[in-house]
Amino acid sequence: MKTRIGLVDDHQLFLKSLSLMLDTFQDYEVVIEALNGRDLQEKMKLLETPPDMILVDVNMPVMDGIATAGWITENHPAILLIALSMNDKDDAIIRMFRAGCCAYLLKDTHPTELEKALQEVRIKGYYNADTGNINFRRLLRKADEKQEVPITARELQFLEYACSDLTYKQIAAKMYLSERTIDGYREALFEKLHVQSRVGLCLEALRKELVRL
Repeated sequence: MKTRIGLVDDHQLFLKSLSLMLDTFQDYEVVIEALNGRDLQEKMKLLETPPDMILVDVNMPVMDGIATAGWITENHPAILLIALSMNDKDDAIIRMFRAGCCAYLLKDTHPTELEKALQEVRIKGYYNADTGNINFRRLLRKADEKQEVPITARELQFLEYACSDLTYKQIAAKMYLSERTIDGYREALFEKLHVQSRVGLCLEALRKELVRL
């Protein structure tokens, strides 16, 4: 049985092109195309069975990706959500994960990589090229495993700020520290938590329950 996919994107040419491409993938079929979250809500009413997976753009008019992902998570928690966007800002990525997405892909992702991501999300429930071992939907509720990590009180404070929309410069100001010191905290935590980006840092901190949503 094919995996049923929904698409939400306000750029109609991209939406149609993506739909046609996904239909060439052996194990998938597109069952709904929507231009924004509100359009998705209306079109979902016409489906007897909701999609298994929905790909959601971040920046859309009327109802953006974050609000759309939050609505889907609340009303259709079984649907697997993938963010697909040109927006590569850390705060957008983190907010989409918090809203319920289990993967975040850029629109210039190669079709082969996209198909791989869809397969991993379908089988494992997550996909992330950075950390590669986190079930995002699980970590955004509660981590099943707790591991002790040697985190200092100041590093923990930095982690809490890093999981917000604040820039590193703003974090330095709030902590009354130099930006160089903040850079040191960041690099130390990258090493301790075995990640390579701010997004990976925040997700791993959530998984280990070092910070809470």
